[in-house]
Amino acid sequence: MGLGSSRQRRVMSEAERRSPAQADSDTDSHSAGVAARGARVSANAVTRRDAANESTDSDIINLVSYLIYSNQVQSLSDDDQFSDDSEIYDDEDVYVTQAMPVPTDTNPDVQAMDNSELKQEILLRSGRCDEHVKKVKPLIPNLIQQREIGIRGRQRFSCGDCCVIQSCFLPNRMRTVAYHRQKAFCGIYSADGNLFLSACQDHYMRVYDTSHGQFSKVKMVRARDVGWSVVDTCFSPDGNYLIYSSWSNYIHLLNIFGEQQIHEALPLHPESDNSFCIFSLAFSNDNRDIMGGANDGSLYVYDREKNIRSLKIDAHEDDVNAVAFADASSQILFSGGDDGLCKVWDRRTLSETKPTPVGVLAGHMDGITFIDTKGDGRYLLSNSKDQTIKLWDMRCFSSKTAQRATKKEVCRQTWDYRWQRVPKKVVRQREKLEGDSSLMTYRGHSVLHTLVRSRFSPAHTTGHRYIYTGCATGAVVIYDILTGRVVSRLDGHRACVRDVSWHPYNHQLISTSVSVQQPVCSDITVFKHEIPLLLMCPSHLYVTKSPTLL
Repeated sequence: MGLGSSRQRRVMSEAERRSPAQADSDTDSHSAGVAARGARVSANAVTRRDAANESTDSDIINLVSYLIYSNQVQSLSDDDQFSDDSEIYDDEDVYVTQAMPVPTDTNPDVQAMDNSELKQEILLRSGRCDEHVKKVKPLIPNLIQQREIGIRGRQRFSCGDCCVIQSCFLPNRMRTVAYHRQKAFCGIYSADGNLFLSACQDHYMRVYDTSHGQFSKVKMVRARDVGWSVVDTCFSPDGNYLIYSSWSNYIHLLNIFGEQQIHEALPLHPESDNSFCIFSLAFSNDNRDIMGGANDGSLYVYDREKNIRSLKIDAHEDDVNAVAFADASSQILFSGGDDGLCKVWDRRTLSETKPTPVGVLAGHMDGITFIDTKGDGRYLLSNSKDQTIKLWDMRCFSSKTAQRATKKEVCRQTWDYRWQRVPKKVVRQREKLEGDSSLMTYRGHSVLHTLVRSRFSPAHTTGHRYIYTGCATGAVVIYDILTGRVVSRLDGHRACVRDVSWHPYNHQLISTSVSVQQPVCSDITVFKHEIPLLLMCPSHLYVTKSPTLL
């Protein structure tokens, strides 16, 4: 919900006074949830006068939300009048993310990273264990020369050498490949990079063929049982199916190939009669299980072979915004919620009657918006409304003290990330919470309006050397995973970038933006690395185009 779990009861009471027509004015599925929970009225009971009133209310809500967003008026939280901590989030002390770049951390704390096994692994996979390579930026012609004359001990590049070369270049040129007149929330590559899936508020699922450098639409299907918008999507690991979720009691499954269309509704049977939504989806590696995190604080697993909901556990005190499988075994599960905690679950020991996580990762100061796993069953990252990304080692769980500190800090948040701008003291926060067990904290992007995604860069081309994320300022921000510094900032969007997806084998990245202003205009943009044209003569090297070289 964007607010602390201790304030949930007050938020719910406010939600019950809102109309269903407000949903389209919200900037994220959470906003639709607040409106939907207060709109459980039978369609037969709504009179024409009620409909007219709702239309008027919707216009007012749209106007007020725009004025708040554009800073022509300021909103005052109910807690500001009574909370002892309200002065630390003074409305006059706000940071305008749309008007200036987000401040980066000029001196990241790398002590835990320097002492971790991950650093050596990343250096090895990215070909940077060589002390000379660590200190000097590699020059491609020099590497080629050393290879040809045998200085490197072989007549071909090793896997590490290839990764050194490939990880030096980042996507640096943008090209918009699709426009939408409504908000686009999801955009992801398939596991092999040959397909790209886009989901928009117009209720359509679009699949594009991205093989051989093209971007052509091959399938367009209207989503079913959609409340407000498609909220999340996911490809099956084999690339034959896709799933999507919305404000509905079902997860929907679609086939991508074949003459006969499969469009199945997979029931989750939530226990509450309130409006229900799966905010995050994940496919198990064997294509059998589908996991989802819901607004009722629960974690759901659906067994495709048995066609039943196989698991439901009460995971968090508030909305579950992010879920992920730890590795190919699909036995270890990750979940993150608006309570600011990331929890680790082992399916082999789970009980629905008394669900207990094997560990908890605490250190964020606000709700978690997304989780991505490195795929090795050990490392994961979490993006948060506290304007940071944290990198975790699941072998280093947080203490009870750290969990209490996180919950306390989340409860102190009195601003709403959907409409308000980030308080300066949130952006400037550098001190860790007591017991924070994260390996690294990354600052330099903004999380506003929606559940912004962040991910590890591909292993094949970069050796997982980077973390990349969307940003509310309309940029894609790329961090060096070892130093915490921003190595590239790809500008070009006019609105918040919600989803980002890096091709697993090519040097290109696709970003999806969602507009929060009127008129709504969302776009899908490809950031692609352009290989420079090298003209060599016996004693000189000419570069006709200068790419981003790290």
